[in-house]
Amino acid sequence: MVVTNKVSMQSDLQIIEKYIKNLDDIDALQVEVPRLPQSKSFLKIIGIPYFLHGNYQDYLTSNNVETLIKQNQIFDNITFTSKLQVIKVLPKSNMSII
Repeated sequence: MVVTNKVSMQSDLQIIEKYIKNLDDIDALQVEVPRLPQSKSFLKIIGIPYFLHGNYQDYLTSNNVETLIKQNQIFDNITFTSKLQVIKVLPKSNMSII
């Protein structure tokens, strides 16, 4: 593990990897690829209408939600790790949870 108080770049990680793999007393096959730390967050959206425009045949899909999220600048650097799930709150309800 390498700890630094400066922000690392991918090129820094490649230099470290090359140096470590060239050491004689380390098995290069057992060296993991260095990577920058990443975080994962969970986002739950509630209170969204399940049926679009009041039409009971046109319901909200994960593709609709993903398109809207990608159009919003707040979520520019977001990567989805799994498919979004749209869940109807109750069978007779018009609300959904994403």
